[in-house]
Amino acid sequence: MTLAAARASAGWHASLALEFSTRDARSVLTHRAHHGPLHVQKAFYPEADGTCHMYLLHPPGGVVGGDTLQIDLVLHSGAQALLTTPAATKFYRSGERYAAQMLRAQVANAATLEWLPQETIVFNSAWARSRTRVELARDARFIGWEVVCLGRPVNHETFTHGAWQQRLEVWRDATPLFIDRSDLHGNAPVLTQRWGWAGYSISGVLVCATLDLSRELLETLREACAALQRDGVFTATQLRGVLVCRYLGHHAQHARTCLQRAWEILRPEYLGKAAQMPRIWNT
Repeated sequence: MTLAAARASAGWHASLALEFSTRDARSVLTHRAHHGPLHVQKAFYPEADGTCHMYLLHPPGGVVGGDTLQIDLVLHSGAQALLTTPAATKFYRSGERYAAQMLRAQVANAATLEWLPQETIVFNSAWARSRTRVELARDARFIGWEVVCLGRPVNHETFTHGAWQQRLEVWRDATPLFIDRSDLHGNAPVLTQRWGWAGYSISGVLVCATLDLSRELLETLREACAALQRDGVFTATQLRGVLVCRYLGHHAQHARTCLQRAWEILRPEYLGKAAQMPRIWNT
């Protein structure tokens, strides 16, 4: 059996495990293990405090039925890491065979994780699952977002067939702070009704753990992002131990613009430093 035939029958099973620690006032990658087409580029240090910026790579560029991508992150005490991706993750049509991407992050005391991937595109007739679970120690910090596009509205492709399952969880000391679950099927009423996606094709969520905003800053955040949303809807909600921002719209770039602006406002307040965009976002 050829490699292509083997992949068609079984799919790629790729994994990537990364650990970050502090050395000489820098956060460095102290362990890396990978299997299959998941890699990282070299670390970048654009910030004076030694925060490690790192880009996760998936060379095939797309995920099909039977593929499984597993990412495991460990941040040891004091480590600071910002992770992003150079391009969108694409789930292609798969004939009712599920593809999956799973991320688990463990963040120790005094460590900080920023998880800021580019959007996920779920093609019509794709069957896909995504699960992100972030486990925080008592004094750990996390800010991250996820953006998903159902179909390809720029090509007038709607999500009429297939399935999308998404779970985003943030835990602290084995106690849930935020659990968000979606189980969507093509042409389901939730995609068109006002109580659901309201006919929009793109959903984004940003989660910032343990940040208690003042009412004034919360209103500033809402107003700044609402001014950018154009054809969509943006909201920010302060919950116990977590701030949640949500976006619904038709353009992935608008979603990224809104969530990035929220991150730019929150980062100085939460992490005590100005937002430093990864260089890959400018290419």
